[in-house]
Amino acid sequence: MRAAKVHGLYCVIRRYVTDSKSVPELTRRIKEEFMPIIKKVPGFVAYNVIDAGDGIIASFSTFQDKSGAEESTRRAAEWVKTAGAFLPNPPQVTAGDLVVQSW
Repeated sequence: MRAAKVHGLYCVIRRYVTDSKSVPELTRRIKEEFMPIIKKVPGFVAYNVIDAGDGIIASFSTFQDKSGAEESTRRAAEWVKTAGAFLPNPPQVTAGDLVVQSW
């Protein structure tokens, strides 16, 4: 049995691996280029990016529903194509219902 959703929210985590020297430029491009794209996805709630070190960047996106999360993944895949050498490998993507939340 699955846990109960929190306010019906749906989340996507994307984990990218790049060269650690590329992280500052990559995060600048995410902020300037990708954030405006993802904010326009219907059902957008929040978008966060973490630098996990050693060239690992992870994003955590929250949407009002699964369809918004799926659309964000489609748009992210399109944007990654423009990132070229900064993101040479496809991300690991994990998605699902938000079941625990605390602020």
